[in-house]
Amino acid sequence: MSAIDLSVPQFRPVIETEQDRRKYQRVDLELEGCFLDEASEDHQLVTENLSCSGAYLRAATVPEAGANVICYFDDLGRVAGTVVRTSKDGFAVEFNVVPHKRKKLADRLSWLINKGLIEVPEQRAAARFPTGGPAFIGRKDGLQIPCTVVDISLTGASFETNGQFQPPPIGEVVTAGNLRGRVVRSGENEFAVNFLRPDEDDV
Repeated sequence: MSAIDLSVPQFRPVIETEQDRRKYQRVDLELEGCFLDEASEDHQLVTENLSCSGAYLRAATVPEAGANVICYFDDLGRVAGTVVRTSKDGFAVEFNVVPHKRKKLADRLSWLINKGLIEVPEQRAAARFPTGGPAFIGRKDGLQIPCTVVDISLTGASFETNGQFQPPPIGEVVTAGNLRGRVVRSGENEFAVNFLRPDEDDV
């Protein structure tokens, strides 16, 4: 499975026009959240698919086409949008964002999708979950260390080496699949990392 970069302008958006066709990639991703309607009342939602330019949302309350809404997505944040299409159980929204904000949305979506590439099940909660799956940790000198994932959360993971390689020292930035993380604990055969956001520096 290869990493997905949603910032590359070569795919189709969720809400597309002839001019924008294939510009942004649509991905199937369920995120819970809520939206504020024009009366400032909040309603629950679940995303069905989304891109950095728009989304299709399932909701019990469906606003009218043309309505302005404020969406709050778990793990993604606040995004303003305009309803462009409705159905009996949901609606499509086009995000009203400046290019800089759209790039940040693309980076965040890429992180949410690609964090599963370290060969462990995706988990939404911040609590850690035991896994036992394999992973290769890339060090800054290019060395790839075969490891076992001890546990993982949305914010970090811990790994165990097989004894042939020394764990990286505290403070080093390493890669795990398509993720970057900073080592925050290092022992004899085990170490832990906190994941870095896509816009976070290595220093």
